[in-house]
Amino acid sequence: MEPFVRLEGVAAPMPIDNVDTDAIIPSRETQSTARTGYGEKLFANWRYRPGTREVQPDFVLNRPRYAGAQALVAGRNFGCGSSREAAVWSLSQFGIRAVIAESFGAIFRNNCIRNGVLPVALPIEAVEALLAELQDEAVAPRLAVDLEACTVRSPSGAVYPFEIGPLDREMLLEGADEIALTLKKRPLIEAFRARDRALRPWVYAR
Repeated sequence: MEPFVRLEGVAAPMPIDNVDTDAIIPSRETQSTARTGYGEKLFANWRYRPGTREVQPDFVLNRPRYAGAQALVAGRNFGCGSSREAAVWSLSQFGIRAVIAESFGAIFRNNCIRNGVLPVALPIEAVEALLAELQDEAVAPRLAVDLEACTVRSPSGAVYPFEIGPLDREMLLEGADEIALTLKKRPLIEAFRARDRALRPWVYAR
């Protein structure tokens, strides 16, 4: 996956609580076994008119102001519902690299980490302040998310710190999952096996 270190770009406001994975990508859009082509399916029920790919011009991601959005700022409990990993694929393939919300569905959050999308949990007061700035037509809707510093900088320059577990942070910074991080320690693992084989050869007997 692509490493995440720092993002500075357009952010789209979605002041909605409990956006579930079926809203992020409807079940009818997940019939393919391929892991590509999901970007156009993101929020399909909201982005398009029913039964078509004709865009709904009022939907936030269809508005010119938020074109090329790389971050999404939502409300509480974003990504709740089913465990479909395609919800994260659709965000990533659309171009969303970070989602900022007060809280996340647990499985969705884990899927984000393992697909290079940074889930940033902030207090609701900070989320509401960001949403207000991003919806202010007099303000350019751009923010910065720095994973090394663990901060979000709003369009006005306000800085909000966030917390993330050390393993999750390492995976995103390295662009590697748990297996890839483990394989980086292959020399240590092989050295241990060599020592252990000498001490306990019967364990390795075939």
